Amino acid sequence: MKPRTISDRVQWVGAVDWNRRLFDSLIPLPDGTSYNAYLVRGSEKTALIDAVDPALQHLLFAQLADVPQIDYVISQHAEQDHSGALPDVLKKYPGAKLLCSSKARGLLLEHLALPEDRVQTVEDGETLSLGDRTLQFVYTPWVHWPETMSTYLPEEKILFSCDFFGSHLATSDLYAGGSAYVIEAAKRYYAEIMMPFRTVIQKNLQKLEPLDFNMIAPSHGPIYDQPQSILDSYRDWVSDRVSNMVVIPYISMHGSTEMMVNHLMQALIEREVGVQKFDLSVTDIGKLAMSLVDAATIVIGTPTVHVGPHPVVYSAAQLANAIRPKLKFAAVIGSYGWGTKAVEQISGLIPNLKVEVLGAVMCKGLPRAESFAALNELAGKIRDSHQRVAG
Repeated sequence: MKPRTISDRVQWVGAVDWNRRLFDSLIPLPDGTSYNAYLVRGSEKTALIDAVDPALQHLLFAQLADVPQIDYVISQHAEQDHSGALPDVLKKYPGAKLLCSSKARGLLLEHLALPEDRVQTVEDGETLSLGDRTLQFVYTPWVHWPETMSTYLPEEKILFSCDFFGSHLATSDLYAGGSAYVIEAAKRYYAEIMMPFRTVIQKNLQKLEPLDFNMIAPSHGPIYDQPQSILDSYRDWVSDRVSNMVVIPYISMHGSTEMMVNHLMQALIEREVGVQKFDLSVTDIGKLAMSLVDAATIVIGTPTVHVGPHPVVYSAAQLANAIRPKLKFAAVIGSYGWGTKAVEQISGLIPNLKVEVLGAVMCKGLPRAESFAALNELAGKIRDSHQRVAG
């Protein structure tokens, strides 16, 4: 594998992971991913920005085979898909200093057992001269760990953003261009990883505004050579705006809950409310997370298992609570055989969702006329609530 040229001073030296299908033993990767590392050459010094996942570090070292000296290694994020190859990088370049944020130093030492004398911290806004090229370090915490930072190369107008603006996408394309496909992959990435830190990301976006860049080089996915599209998308995703959309994650054991979900969906459509439903027995959780980025309402559908919600619904409720979407409203529908506390238990699973509860419709056995009437009433409440807040 050979380096890919971004400019006469900057090269991509990362690795494309075409076959990976799961991240952190949790997050689906339907399109693989990449681990982006960048080599920046100044007139006096050379810097490597980030590394790659250890499983593919041989690809990194193949691209560094003709690089005799690296003076600085910049670690923007301590998670192993970016930092895992750093111990071997430092062995290959014994004169290199590893530079990171103040919070990253302890994490790198603890996770990778790096030699302490090789790791130095840089402050927010600090600059590093490579001769005729300059690196400026910009703390961008909680995208998505507390120690993350970005690196700005003003002479080339490139922002190396690490996980910020990233996308899990394996592609032969170095640049995103105006691809809507890349923006969709970035939305999935945001939904799964960044959304819990929405308010912090708002501040980070503001922090980047004074920087003059025409290229964003993230640590996953293609480089944004038309960065306004991803910047505008992020501003929308982190805003308080919600859409006229209801998301219905559900599961059905014997058909009753599915009948209720389908009836509610039709009632919402008749009231000109958008709906996305997800059968949790077959759902890609990334798609579910994406749907929650700007939806106004979640309706959780569950049968009852031993008085509580179905275990798969339990897990989905925990996921929604963890990623903290900007939902405004919530409701629960479902069925039971002889008794249920599903509504109470689901409510206890989502304390992070600052939502107005619009009601619950639970039926014993098959839904009948009174259940369908209650679902119609719920659909009306949702429509009226969306008219108050949805853009």
